[in-house]
Amino acid sequence: SHIYVLLEDDGQVQLAVVSVADGELRRLVTGQVQVGGTAVAPDGSIVAAISKPRLPGDLFVLDAGPSEPVPRRLTDVNGELLSSIWLANVEELRFDTVDGTEIQTFVYKPEPFNPKRRYPTILWLHGGQESQYDYGFNFRVQLFAANGYVVVMPNVRGSGGRGLDFALSLNKAYGTHDVEDVIVATDYVIEQGYVDPDRLGVGGWSSGGTLTNVVITKTDRFAGAVSGASVGLYTSTYGHDPYVRWWHTELGPPWKNRDLWDSVSPFMDVENITTPTLFIGGEKDWNQPIIHSEQMYQAMKHLGREVSLVVYPDAHHGIRRPVYQKDLLRRFVDWFDKYVKRN
Repeated sequence: SHIYVLLEDDGQVQLAVVSVADGELRRLVTGQVQVGGTAVAPDGSIVAAISKPRLPGDLFVLDAGPSEPVPRRLTDVNGELLSSIWLANVEELRFDTVDGTEIQTFVYKPEPFNPKRRYPTILWLHGGQESQYDYGFNFRVQLFAANGYVVVMPNVRGSGGRGLDFALSLNKAYGTHDVEDVIVATDYVIEQGYVDPDRLGVGGWSSGGTLTNVVITKTDRFAGAVSGASVGLYTSTYGHDPYVRWWHTELGPPWKNRDLWDSVSPFMDVENITTPTLFIGGEKDWNQPIIHSEQMYQAMKHLGREVSLVVYPDAHHGIRRPVYQKDLLRRFVDWFDKYVKRN
């Protein structure tokens, strides 16, 4: 009689329930949280994995009966560890972008934080393209903050959580409005007084890596970049990645619309890149195949630019093997330390 759904809504991931009979939607868990997997018991109670900015996902139960159930915590998996370490809290910022659209951005700051000091800063861009940054625990940005960086995470136009029109802002137009929003977000945090405009980094994974590629073709203001599992030349993996139907729907076949395909491919503007860039990804990534990173790397080497390429053997789009994860995170920090923080 009811369908339980996870609902992206303006930086939150809520748990909602929809009536099959009339389509009425009721929100069960809201607020500054990210709801993950759920399970519904025969008596109507619900178990949900809930994450917060300083809480990796734990299990909570919503008892059956109350019209507005309050999540009751079941587990404390990382309690001992979390009590022994410092974690940054999140600050939400909102500002208008180029066309007046409001943009939401999450900011994490290092500790101790002095608002009169200017910090090295990383613009960390989300993947999925139509996904969103939310209030869930994010290990990578916590790591950056712990290493002395302000971390800025904009939900640029094209992101989810803001309705269909917002998500379709990038239809046939990757690397346009999203880049504008990254630049506006950069300017906005600099104006707050705690970001050093001469020590800026940019990076991301998947679509966040692709957006990074485009950003550094448009501006030289970033001192270092990390491009993880990104796309450079879209036509090079036509028929190899799993998105053929999507590409035909949005861009049309490349043999008929080659100019459009090239216009959204950062590889076509690679000669504009002067930012030292780390390209990194998995050997067997079928989602955004490693050939993109290889082509971007080879082009930048040919142009005499500062660039590095790391490929993890037998790894896919998500770098899962623990020893690879550790290596990946260390390379992120080392690259930004060298070129942004300039240790």
